[in-house]
Amino acid sequence: MQTMRPMLIIAAFTGVAWLPAPAAAKADDWDTAGTAVEWSLVGLALGKSVADEDWNGAAHLGLSVGAATGTTQILKRAFPETRPDGSDRRSLPSGHASTAFAAAGYLHQRYGWQWGLPATVAAGFVGFSRVEARKHHWYDVVAGAAIGEGSAFLLTSPRDDRVILLPWGDTHGAGIAVGARF
Repeated sequence: MQTMRPMLIIAAFTGVAWLPAPAAAKADDWDTAGTAVEWSLVGLALGKSVADEDWNGAAHLGLSVGAATGTTQILKRAFPETRPDGSDRRSLPSGHASTAFAAAGYLHQRYGWQWGLPATVAAGFVGFSRVEARKHHWYDVVAGAAIGEGSAFLLTSPRDDRVILLPWGDTHGAGIAVGARF
């Protein structure tokens, strides 16, 4: 049951149960569902870090998602690609996919496959939803997924409780306290 707990939590947070049936879903439904799952993954990753008092992990999450978002926005402007629905020329890469996969990659790198695998499946749903909503081509989603996973891989380390960095601050100054367990 312990290994099932992360999957159950992710399923609850992403709201998979209320998603429309694929045959009946419209593009707007897919867009809404994908966006909800994307931000639920980020919220879940942050919530896991906060619940575990893993402040270093929360910083890694912020760096991973920030790097993925920044890289995505730069590439959207450098390589203007028309969206399948024709709404604009910011299709490549998918920002929703890069954010979702950055959060999923963070959960995998930081807390292991038990958290990472179900989160990656949920991130895959985000990518699928973007194609179904006609906001992206499949290759836009693949590029976004690679950016998100890559940023998490490069900027997130596995949790190691032997060394802890604790930022602190008050009206007289700020600093970082380092704790080590031998």
